[in-house]
Amino acid sequence: MSTLKELCSGLTLDPLPPNRGRDPSISHAPVRTPNLTVVEERLALRNALRYFPSSHHATLAAEFAQELRQYGHIYMYRFCPAMRMRAYPIDQYPCRTRQAASIMLMIMNNLDPAVAQFPQELVTYGGNGQVFSNWAQFRLVMHYLSEMTEEQTLVMYSGHPMGLFPSLPSSPRAIITNGMVIPNYSSRDQYEKMFALGVSMYGQMTAGSYCYIGPQGIVHGTVLTVLNAGRRYLGSGDLRGRVFVTSGLGGMSGAQAKAAVIAGCVGVIAEVDEAALRKRHEQGWLMEVTSSLDQCIKIIREFRSSKTPLSLGYHGNVVDLWERLALEYERTGDLLVDLGSDQTSLHNPFSGGYYPAQLSFRQGSQLMSTDPSRFRSEVHESLRRHVIAINKLADAGMFFWDYGNAFLLEAERAGADVGKAGGGATEFRYPSYVQDIMGDIFSLGFGPFRWVCTSADPQDLAITDEIAATVLEEISANVTERVRQQYDDNIRWIREAGKHQMVVGSQARILYSDQKGRVCIALAINQAIADGRVSAPVVISRDHHDVSGTDSPFRETSNVYDGSAFCADMAVQNFVGDAFRGATWVSLHNGGGVGWGEVMNGGFGLLLDGSEEAAKRACLMLNWDVSNGVARRCWSGNANAYETIQRTMEENSQLRVTMPFPVQDELVLDRALQG
Repeated sequence: MSTLKELCSGLTLDPLPPNRGRDPSISHAPVRTPNLTVVEERLALRNALRYFPSSHHATLAAEFAQELRQYGHIYMYRFCPAMRMRAYPIDQYPCRTRQAASIMLMIMNNLDPAVAQFPQELVTYGGNGQVFSNWAQFRLVMHYLSEMTEEQTLVMYSGHPMGLFPSLPSSPRAIITNGMVIPNYSSRDQYEKMFALGVSMYGQMTAGSYCYIGPQGIVHGTVLTVLNAGRRYLGSGDLRGRVFVTSGLGGMSGAQAKAAVIAGCVGVIAEVDEAALRKRHEQGWLMEVTSSLDQCIKIIREFRSSKTPLSLGYHGNVVDLWERLALEYERTGDLLVDLGSDQTSLHNPFSGGYYPAQLSFRQGSQLMSTDPSRFRSEVHESLRRHVIAINKLADAGMFFWDYGNAFLLEAERAGADVGKAGGGATEFRYPSYVQDIMGDIFSLGFGPFRWVCTSADPQDLAITDEIAATVLEEISANVTERVRQQYDDNIRWIREAGKHQMVVGSQARILYSDQKGRVCIALAINQAIADGRVSAPVVISRDHHDVSGTDSPFRETSNVYDGSAFCADMAVQNFVGDAFRGATWVSLHNGGGVGWGEVMNGGFGLLLDGSEEAAKRACLMLNWDVSNGVARRCWSGNANAYETIQRTMEENSQLRVTMPFPVQDELVLDRALQG
């Protein structure tokens, strides 16, 4: 078993480590189908070998070529560490600066087998959300970070460490870009080739930015989404006896089971992959499991009647489940589902993100690599069936929303009936959860704020939980009714977080907060570190899925209606602004959530160490990190964002935002255009 010191020593070359191949006891990524030409295969191999001295090329070339042909990518399994990957306490990392150690901790958490979806393929979540492209990159990054000073910055090009470059102590210690491809070449097919060549990478959101905290983040977001869906569609936040049907129990979607129970409803989640379903059941997040549709319907009726919260995993295809629910309604007139959504990985529909109902899981896995064209046709047929069943139930009174996984976008491309008469470019028959449920939260400045206790001590997490709850309770006493509801939901969440056993991997916590809440929590935690109440530094971060971090016309910015929904200035400005306002590291990604070429998003990590400098950085950066997006949403015509940024300017005399003058009289436009 190697040590952290050995892990950070760079590439092991003399001798080469043994090639243990793939670990059969863990899940592995689906075989990729880049369809490389002979010339491109040579280039992929040449690119992989340049990490190693030529004396090793003969040995490594053969096994790298085999990996490329067998798995569609060169992962360099030989260099996968033997030691357990996890978030070790920050003081155990060999380094010259704690800022570098904090990045190392977050990287290893992203690759922890308890956290990562396909750890040996360096995939954290979403089926293809890479931390790095290969294990040589991981080892080089850990080595660079161990040697870095506070006058250097690590530059990352889509998983590849370009090196350490001189910079200022105030500069970020790492600048990360993933998938920065010339727009005309940012297609799904081009991506598969570029990833196979080792020149670009899909970092999802928090996979390639080293900020994933396990499924806790999506549990919290899903709880808020389901609660707010109940308030909006059903007229109540009391979801006892209400049935929520969805799909997916993977790295992100697996949170739906836990979230349904916390929200108080009957959650029924379909999953084709038995390993993913079994993992959630063993984890305790799925209360019951069945592969029988008859049994599934029976359990739904029973728990719906008793109004008892439940998470039920259906081992089968969600299309079959939706069709059976539609058949039950046709036969009995009994609508067994109130709320519906979907979390299959449709950002990646043809490489394992969506399995057609016509095929078994095994048949689908084989077909996607042996006959990609036919597999694509099967996916499209399945999506059309999927939508037909949902439409029948929606016509009967079920409320369905797109969960930002590109379900409606891919269904439309498959020819399914999801169009909206008179709708704009980002509108479908069913709303995105951002448009209908979460959009107003973003315009109020609320989004997923998170922190990680680098001591790895649960006691530190408990203390920071109490700090955050106290801060929110103090602020909530002096806010508007609309904002208070959001505070109340998050105070309840943080007070009950320990009871729900949310921690998987690092000692982390997430909550949704607005600008004032984020700043006050960060400053209070920083003071607790200075006072010794918290024993080690704390990393603060957020999901890229936030107020300012993401330009995504089919998700985060789907409720922007001034024509700028397809513009990415906000996310790019956020990345740059966070960098020079004090972030420890920043990242900017093509893709994430909805898919490659469909979104630009960015994130940050900031180390709180109890110093006055850390407090200054947190205050300056967090204020910008929220105000940027609220200002953009205000300019687009959002009334809630207008009120929010107006109030923020009143509290901060240095903030001056260009405010819109909305057209009050539509006749002015009519007369001008008719003249």
